[in-house]
Amino acid sequence: MTRLTLNGKPVHIEGVPDDAPLLWVIRENFKLPGTKFGCGLGQCGACTVHLNGKAIRSCITPISAAADQSVTTIEGLDAQHQHPLQRAWVAEQVPQCGYCQSGQIMQAAALLKRTPKPSDAQIVEAMDGNLCRCGTYQRIKRAIRRASELKA
Repeated sequence: MTRLTLNGKPVHIEGVPDDAPLLWVIRENFKLPGTKFGCGLGQCGACTVHLNGKAIRSCITPISAAADQSVTTIEGLDAQHQHPLQRAWVAEQVPQCGYCQSGQIMQAAALLKRTPKPSDAQIVEAMDGNLCRCGTYQRIKRAIRRASELKA
């Protein structure tokens, strides 16, 4: 049995191999579909979640690495969907297809947690590796800047 905190609530997972990807446990065992499968190699960022506040790729992180840790998914970022990034994403009309957006937001949230007022260069560096097939990178950058000015 694996124990962890998922979106602020203690949970227990039974019958899952220690090497099962965290992504699949989140989606299948807890029915939280916001974390997406993209590449399965940790290179696209669609599966980004927070492990103890740090952005990680859940498709390559085994569930055993999350044991006794805190995991936050897009569903746990803000129960009312009013996190400054979520509000900024809407205001800047970031999504087109939307597939990568939860990973983008989770990566950006980790950035803003450690760097509340990032420069454009810091935004680009932090978001490098989170791919958007639709190419909304300029809107993503504007949304992150906007979120850094909003109050939580």
